[in-house]
Order: sequence, then C-alpha cells, then structure tokens
Amino acid sequence: MDFNMKKLASDAGIFFTRAVQFTEEKFGQAEKTELDAHFENLLARADSTKNWTEKILRQTEVLLQPNPSARVEEFLYEKLDRKVPSRVTNGELLAQYMAEAASELGPTTPYGKTLIKVAEAEKRLGAAERDFIHTASINFLTPLRNFLEGDWKTISKERRLLQNRRLDLDACKARLKKAKAAEAKATCEGDTVPDFQETRPRNYILSASASALWNDEVDKAEQELRVAQTEFDRQAEVTRLLLEGISSTHVNHLRCLHEFVESQTTYYAQCYRHMLDLQKQLGSSQGAIFPGTFVGTTEPASPPLSSTSPTTTAATMPAGPSGAGLAPPGEAALRLEEVAPPASGTRKARVLYDYEAADSSELALLADELITVYSLPGMDPDWLIGERGNKKGKVPVTYLELLS
Repeated sequence: MDFNMKKLASDAGIFFTRAVQFTEEKFGQAEKTELDAHFENLLARADSTKNWTEKILRQTEVLLQPNPSARVEEFLYEKLDRKVPSRVTNGELLAQYMAEAASELGPTTPYGKTLIKVAEAEKRLGAAERDFIHTASINFLTPLRNFLEGDWKTISKERRLLQNRRLDLDACKARLKKAKAAEAKATCEGDTVPDFQETRPRNYILSASASALWNDEVDKAEQELRVAQTEFDRQAEVTRLLLEGISSTHVNHLRCLHEFVESQTTYYAQCYRHMLDLQKQLGSSQGAIFPGTFVGTTEPASPPLSSTSPTTTAATMPAGPSGAGLAPPGEAALRLEEVAPPASGTRKARVLYDYEAADSSELALLADELITVYSLPGMDPDWLIGERGNKKGKVPVTYLELLS
C-alpha cells in the first residue's frame, strides 16, 4: 500500500500541536480564543435541543412499546435495514384468549356469549392501537430520529472542525508571541556596540545573525496566523448557520407534535367508541338475563351486600303493596302462598350472593343454591317470585344468575 509519508508526517505534527495547545489551555498556561456570546447561546440551545429530543424519543418509544426486549429487537431490525415483523398487540392477544375460552367453555352460555363480545371489542382495540403505533412512528418518531442521525451529526462534525481550527489559531498566536519575544531579545543584544579591539568580535556577528533569523520567523508566524484566522472565521460562519437552523428544527418538531397529539386523540376516541358499543351490547344482554338492570348507566352500581338489614332492604323495595301489586297491604303473605306458578315461563336460577329476607313476603337466599323463579303480571321488574321446596317468596333479580 502506497503511503504519503509527507502528508502523514504533516498530519502527525498538526495533531501534536493541537494536543499541546489543548493541554496548555487546560492547565491555564495558554490563551484561548473565546467565542462571542450569541454564538455560545446558539451552542447551548443546540445542545439542549439534542438532549431533550433524545429523552422525548426514548420515552415515546416506551409509551408505544413498553416491552424492552421488543424495542431492542425492533432497533436491531432497523440497523440491519430489515423489515420489522408484525407483532400482535396485547389487546389482540387478550381477544384471542377470550375467544378460545368461549369456544371451550361454551359459546351458547351467557358467560361464553359475553366472552365473545368482549373478545371482538378487544380485537378492535388492538387494531386501533396498531394503527396508532404505526401513525405515531411515522409522523413523530421518524422526524426526531432523522434530526439526531442527520442534522445533529452534521452539526457535531462542524463543531469538532471549528474546535480544531480554534486550536490551530491559538497555536499560531502563541508561536507568533514567542517569535516576537525572541526577536526583541535578539534585537536588544544586536544593538550593543561591539569592541573592535577584540581580535574576534564573534558575539556581535552571532547576535546580528540571530536577529535576522527571528525576523524571518516572525514573518512566517504572521503569515500562518492570517491563514489560520481566515480558516477559523470561515468555519465559524458555517457552524453558525447550522446552529441557527435549530429554529427550523423546532418548527418541524412542533408540527410533528401536533400530528402526534391528533393521532393520539383519534386513537382514544376510537377506544371510547368501541367500549361504548360493548357496554351497550352487554347492557342489552344483561337486561335479557337480569330484567330491569342496565349496565350502560353513567353512575356505577354499588355491589350487593352479603347480608342486608331489614331497613336497607325496605329502602330498596318498590313502592306500593308488598305483594308486588298482587294484593292490598297486610294480605300479601297469605295471598302469595296461594299463588300458583304459571304453566310456562319458570326458570332455574343460581344464587350469586347471600340474601336475608326483610319480611315474610321475601325468600332468604344462600349463595350457589338453585331455585325456581318466575314473574307475575304487574310485578316490579327488579323482583321475581322464587321457590325452594315448599317455600316461596320474592327475590331480587340482581342476586340471581338465570340458567334456563
């Protein structure tokens, strides 16, 4: 391999000179050319932009993909210029599990039907999440990465080059300062009147020769300083223009931020719409199973108590006769025992929670027991007639799961 030894030696000399200048500056033994305040502000703003862009980028990646292993895998695929494989979202995976559970536990049972409905909603939520991740990656993450991997690398390269030009300039200034000091010293020694009585006025001749040499050295140092100053000024202007371009970067990132917020708003609006539809479906299906109840209410229903005091139960009882419109007050207990079940319309029900009867018109319940229930014309929809053996009484619908 053919090496240019002169260029290699020259580069080594320049590197050594810069290293010496940098070291002397760190120890306070050499002067340093300071940049103007506006330039320093541009540098500080650029560094701040780069640091916060990195933090926002990393945290947005965590928001879109909380799994660190998946993020590492996607990073490797991007570095290898390979397409990232499609990944199932958590909502889609949950929908798959619910659908399989419904298929195994019985798709015709109330629980199985509900699992299927929820699985469909979760699948739609997963698809909405996938679209949101894709849109956010293109409209928000990609511009941030392009800045860090493109514009910022160019700015960093030009800043390093400006730093080298400044070290060269300060080294030339130090060299000129030393040359002028040596020239002044040689001039002072050369101004001394020689003693011509000496057979060899050697010192005078040497002083005059040294003065001439230092004059040439000063001229050379001044020429190098002018060249170094020109290169430094040119590089400072190039770097300044790049740093002022950070304002355009802020404008671009602002536009991307608006697009990210819009995509996030669309995503959450889709999620709300899907869940509202699911809530309505569950409300209608629960109304078929539990008459008089509706899930889609805006106020959360309080959970049933394991045991209800007579006062509390009486407060929740429908207004009117205790026999649910069957008889006047005081005759409900007798008339209720005399009521015969309808020829058709009786159903089996499993008791969900313990229930203590508030009066003789109600039937006490134990969790997990099976009873026969039916409704009579004119009854409050929140109540049914329950039978267990030879006992009969009103039971609240919310404590039951109708089986058939």
